[in-house]
Amino acid sequence: MKMVRGLLGMVAWFWATLAVAEVKDMPGGPKVDQLNLPWGVTPIAHDIYDLNWMIMIICTVIFIGVFGTMLYSIIVHRKSKGFKPAKFEENMAVELAWTIVPFLIIVSMAIPSTRTVVSMKDTSSADLTVKVTGYQWKWGYEYLDGPAAGVHFLSNLSTPEAQINNLEPKSNTYLMEVDHPLVVPVNKKVRVIVTADDVIHSWAVPDFGVKQDAIPGYLRDTWFRAEKVGTYRGQCSELCGKNHAYMPIVVEVKSDADYAQWAKQQKAAMAAATEDPNKTWSKEDLIAKGKEVFTTTCVACHQANGMGIPGTFPALNGDTKFVLAPMKGQILTELNGHPGTAMPAFRDQLSDTQLAAVITYTRNAWDNAGKGPDPVVQPKDVLALRGSH
Repeated sequence: MKMVRGLLGMVAWFWATLAVAEVKDMPGGPKVDQLNLPWGVTPIAHDIYDLNWMIMIICTVIFIGVFGTMLYSIIVHRKSKGFKPAKFEENMAVELAWTIVPFLIIVSMAIPSTRTVVSMKDTSSADLTVKVTGYQWKWGYEYLDGPAAGVHFLSNLSTPEAQINNLEPKSNTYLMEVDHPLVVPVNKKVRVIVTADDVIHSWAVPDFGVKQDAIPGYLRDTWFRAEKVGTYRGQCSELCGKNHAYMPIVVEVKSDADYAQWAKQQKAAMAAATEDPNKTWSKEDLIAKGKEVFTTTCVACHQANGMGIPGTFPALNGDTKFVLAPMKGQILTELNGHPGTAMPAFRDQLSDTQLAAVITYTRNAWDNAGKGPDPVVQPKDVLALRGSH
């Protein structure tokens, strides 16, 4: 009885908590208690929504018809009521009915489905093209044309570690927020070229009706035309490793004027951030910058304390093979990755300055404290080894 009372108390507490909690919809994401597909903000999303309902209704009618007939026959024509089964060899009308009717049902579903699938793959006459690259575990975006041509950046999860570790309340965009969202103009056909750098990922935004696998070595494309200004969210939907759940997608749809202004600001910011790889940085500045890079790029695998994950990701704290060794080995590992492991190549993701900074940070953080040779690595050191493998 004591156990039963305890269980009942837990259930009562759970429902009381739900009653007083303020549950909010995620902006641009799933709604509270959402069971159906989203209506979405693109023509393709609307077509998918309508198809889902049409096929669901057809399947429900078939289910009720078939199982209703079976149940009726079992109850009304049962032997206990003295029913005598009919005996016949063939019935041409029945044969034709169960051949023609299913054929018509399949055709009625196939025609609109095929039309939608063909529309989904028609990426011609796009107003804007963006290349999307999946990495473990972030997205890279590069604008190939339009006002933002040449703009490129990485989009990382921005949910604070404190929320992930249950040290502070979770926001209603928990694990669905990024530091740099993809920005596109409203009512424009956006072609998305999707690929991956390491393993298979999948770029999916439900409100756009888009889901396209990102496969290393291949370029796949899809498109969307968002008809409403706003923020829309998705996630990588292909199991891609340890931090698969920490790979959100955020797309901001702006008016033409706001998009043009954003593109102008991004180009100006990129020009201002262009760094001279021959510049000599102070140790303190490199460590500060390196900590930022480590937090957004490396912490998921190597952990904030540098101890890594035993058996999967090696510890950087106290590592004498790379971190507390001459700089060349660590620079080449950062540039080219480590074959046979989950360590990716960062030569196309991070600049010479960012790589030099994060290497310097790891050599001076934790118990390492600059004890090994080459405690400071300059951008020119990374540049000198970019052509090496």
